[in-house]
Amino acid sequence: MPNLICEIDINSQTMKVSAKCGFEKTYSISTAQNGVNAVQGSGGTPLGSHYVSEKIGAFHPLYAVFKAREYQGYEYSPINTPPNEDGILTRILRLRGCEPGINKGVDSSGNVVDSHSRYIYIHGTNREDLLGTPASHGCIRMANEDIAELFLKIQQGSVVKIKCTPT
Repeated sequence: MPNLICEIDINSQTMKVSAKCGFEKTYSISTAQNGVNAVQGSGGTPLGSHYVSEKIGAFHPLYAVFKAREYQGYEYSPINTPPNEDGILTRILRLRGCEPGINKGVDSSGNVVDSHSRYIYIHGTNREDLLGTPASHGCIRMANEDIAELFLKIQQGSVVKIKCTPT
């Protein structure tokens, strides 16, 4: 499939995925509990244009648990992952910002705002019950079956736009 474009809307907590070939789908997601913020350590979700710099987890099972982008050798269960932990499950799409001072490098005050060095991902979650509400620590969470589906369709280099639409 040609490169997809993912448009993440913070206000509606949705991701619309489309391609020129007519493919279109909308997913329920969860962005940062701390709102919009690109500064390292803020726990916020950065706005702006990004692209998928890495795809991680292609051959691992659904609900595979990752730490530091490495499969831990087991799948998620409530027994091995506390509910308040921001589990990184199933697949990882690592994002790299495209806009210097906004989501790449440092801002005008010298704060690190680099989505790649902040490890901002689109990933599966152990808290599917919170999808549709801001609940992550900065990443974009998806249902595990949804991220597995998207992972198969999206290519490295695909565009990801994160925005807030007026309410």
